[in-house]
Amino acid sequence: MATDIKLGWDVEALNKAYRQGYMAGEMGMDKTRCPYRGEVIIAAWEAGWDDAGQVRKQRPQQDDDLFSRIA
Repeated sequence: MATDIKLGWDVEALNKAYRQGYMAGEMGMDKTRCPYRGEVIIAAWEAGWDDAGQVRKQRPQQDDDLFSRIA
Protein backbone atom coordinates (compact mmCIF):
# COMPACT_ATOMS: atom_id res chain seq x y z
CA MET A 1 0.00 0.00 0.00
CA ALA A 2 1.21 3.50 -0.78
CA THR A 3 2.23 5.32 2.36
CA ASP A 4 4.06 8.58 2.78
CA ILE A 5 6.25 7.76 5.77
CA LYS A 6 7.19 11.32 6.69
CA LEU A 7 3.59 12.59 6.51
CA GLY A 8 1.96 9.54 8.09
CA TRP A 9 -0.94 9.10 5.68
CA ASP A 10 -1.96 6.51 3.13
CA VAL A 11 -4.81 6.15 0.65
CA GLU A 12 -7.04 4.35 3.17
CA ALA A 13 -6.54 7.11 5.73
CA LEU A 14 -7.41 9.75 3.14
CA ASN A 15 -10.56 7.87 2.11
CA LYS A 16 -11.59 7.52 5.74
CA ALA A 17 -11.02 11.22 6.39
CA TYR A 18 -13.06 12.09 3.28
CA ARG A 19 -15.96 9.87 4.38
CA GLN A 20 -15.89 11.31 7.89
CA GLY A 21 -15.82 14.84 6.50
CA TYR A 22 -18.76 14.01 4.26
CA MET A 23 -20.76 12.68 7.21
CA ALA A 24 -19.88 15.74 9.25
CA GLY A 25 -21.08 17.99 6.43
CA GLU A 26 -24.29 15.97 6.10
CA MET A 27 -25.00 16.47 9.80
CA GLY A 28 -24.32 20.19 9.57
CA MET A 29 -21.17 20.11 11.70
CA ASP A 30 -19.02 23.23 11.48
CA LYS A 31 -16.02 22.94 9.17
CA THR A 32 -13.67 24.15 11.90
CA ARG A 33 -14.33 20.95 13.88
CA CYS A 34 -12.05 18.81 11.72
CA PRO A 35 -10.42 16.23 14.03
CA TYR A 36 -7.29 15.73 11.91
CA ARG A 37 -3.83 17.28 11.88
CA GLY A 38 -1.66 17.63 8.81
CA GLU A 39 -2.42 19.52 5.64
CA VAL A 40 -3.09 16.56 3.34
CA ILE A 41 -5.47 14.66 5.62
CA ILE A 42 -7.28 17.87 6.59
CA ALA A 43 -7.72 18.62 2.88
CA ALA A 44 -9.32 15.18 2.41
CA TRP A 45 -11.72 15.76 5.33
CA GLU A 46 -12.60 19.23 4.06
CA ALA A 47 -13.19 17.88 0.53
CA GLY A 48 -15.75 15.47 1.96
CA TRP A 49 -17.33 18.25 4.00
CA ASP A 50 -17.51 20.52 0.93
CA ASP A 51 -19.01 17.77 -1.24
CA ALA A 52 -21.71 17.08 1.34
CA GLY A 53 -22.53 20.78 1.38
CA GLN A 54 -22.92 20.82 -2.40
CA VAL A 55 -25.26 17.82 -2.27
CA ARG A 56 -27.32 19.45 0.49
CA LYS A 57 -27.71 22.60 -1.62
CA GLN A 58 -28.92 20.60 -4.62
CA ARG A 59 -31.59 18.68 -2.71
CA PRO A 60 -35.08 20.10 -2.54
CA GLN A 61 -35.98 21.37 0.90
CA GLN A 62 -37.61 18.65 2.93
CA ASP A 63 -39.61 18.88 6.07
CA ASP A 64 -37.57 17.29 8.86
CA ASP A 65 -40.70 16.06 10.58
CA LEU A 66 -40.72 12.28 10.12
CA PHE A 67 -44.46 12.01 10.71
CA SER A 68 -45.32 14.50 7.98
CA ARG A 69 -43.28 12.44 5.50
CA ILE A 70 -45.02 9.15 6.24
CA ALA A 71 -48.55 10.52 6.59
